[in-house]
Amino acid sequence: MTDIFVNLPISDLERTKAFYTALGWEINENFTDENAACIVVDKNIYLMLLTRDFLSTFTDKPIIDPRTHVQAMTAFSRDSREAVDTIMETGVASGGTEPRPAQDYGFMYSRDLEDPDGNILEFVYMDPVAAEKGPDAYLAEQAQS
Repeated sequence: MTDIFVNLPISDLERTKAFYTALGWEINENFTDENAACIVVDKNIYLMLLTRDFLSTFTDKPIIDPRTHVQAMTAFSRDSREAVDTIMETGVASGGTEPRPAQDYGFMYSRDLEDPDGNILEFVYMDPVAAEKGPDAYLAEQAQS
């Protein structure tokens, strides 16, 4: 089994913890202090919210400003389009922003949510048939019906 830890630079730890817990995720207090918070997304997926100064102790590279640069977009699947819309509404109401309109590809629906520091979370619903067969096969079947 593999655990995934996504490290994100943040500027205000308390504000950021409030944002992520509003999305329905929990804090693992064993790995949370004045420099970082461990957000439990799922059984094996964690977001490590690290103050910029603390994150810089793990690398010699400059820490980007997520408000002006993208280093990564972390995508999370949802069970339906409605579930994507619901978490987006919660995220925006909790201090996040939606930097662009929803993307609807027919077989996939996605929306981007920026946390208060500009880190991008993408929430995605993909039709289960499209996920199994691949988008091209799914779209070809839809065109024939």
